Amino acid sequence: MARTTRTTRTTRTTRTTRSAALAAAAAVALTALTGCGAADMTRQASPYADAKGSRTVTLSVQSWVGAQANVAVAQYLLEHELGYRVDTVQIDEVPAWDALSQGRVDAILEDWGHPEQEKRYIDDKATIERGGDLGVTGHIGWFVPTYFAEEHPDVTDWKNLNKYADEFRTAESGGKGQLLDGSPSYVTNDKALVKNLDLDYQVVFAGSEAAQITQIRQFAKEKKPFLSYWYKPQWLFEKVPMTEVKLPAYEEGCDADPQKVACAYPHTPLQKFLNARFAAGGGDAAAFLKKFRWTTEMQNDVALMIADEKLSPREAAARWAKRNEATWRSWLPS
Repeated sequence: MARTTRTTRTTRTTRTTRSAALAAAAAVALTALTGCGAADMTRQASPYADAKGSRTVTLSVQSWVGAQANVAVAQYLLEHELGYRVDTVQIDEVPAWDALSQGRVDAILEDWGHPEQEKRYIDDKATIERGGDLGVTGHIGWFVPTYFAEEHPDVTDWKNLNKYADEFRTAESGGKGQLLDGSPSYVTNDKALVKNLDLDYQVVFAGSEAAQITQIRQFAKEKKPFLSYWYKPQWLFEKVPMTEVKLPAYEEGCDADPQKVACAYPHTPLQKFLNARFAAGGGDAAAFLKKFRWTTEMQNDVALMIADEKLSPREAAARWAKRNEATWRSWLPS
């Protein structure tokens, strides 16, 4: 998941590996969730992308589970209802825009906002087209476990965070409170926020969404306090209830200068994007992807099956499709 951007210019996480053990665990977890190996696929192209006259589609799949859920369902329906071969390529968020522009992938199904890439590839080069809303609104924030917020209600106001810095301190946070982030490939405002809000905290990177989830679940198991960058929609809220800390209110443009950010993250309607040639000549597949639109609850349903029930993405998609035919039938070309 978050993220590499999770809102406007801004927003996805940024993280550095915390330890060899965590990195290894993250790699194993990510492999289990995606079915992909740990190899860097950023520069790899699918042999089926932008294939002239063939019924093939290549989808970019990001590392967080919500994005995997989108791709799993789209792949299942493209294959079983429309007769396409579907290939997936795992690429980080910003490089995915380059790959989409070049025709190395045909579509991105969940983007959290990349204004610079939109201007370059949509407005200036016209190599990418908008594919419409995914139907899901994303939001990044800082969260504490609800069990801690219930005991200390004032922790949900950022102005009181320094009061609790000692309780959030870990061995990795250098004597300060820990603000846990996830993958280094995501974009985040957290370091700037800590500095500009004069908070006695250190941003610590878990290394991936999977590693961050492992850390959060361990904290929750032991009923320990923690402060974490996290995002909605995300299935983990079903397993570890968390309460958002109120940061200074977001206003349009308050995050324009990444060094001066001192406001909350916005709420972002998540978007789909298609390669321009594919959008024009991709037939039923392109029409289907433009109409693909579901809810946060639906995405979380599939993500939970993948991440918590340990179903493969294909199995989760098949189960969801069986239960929700009335929804996906409306996505098929008439």
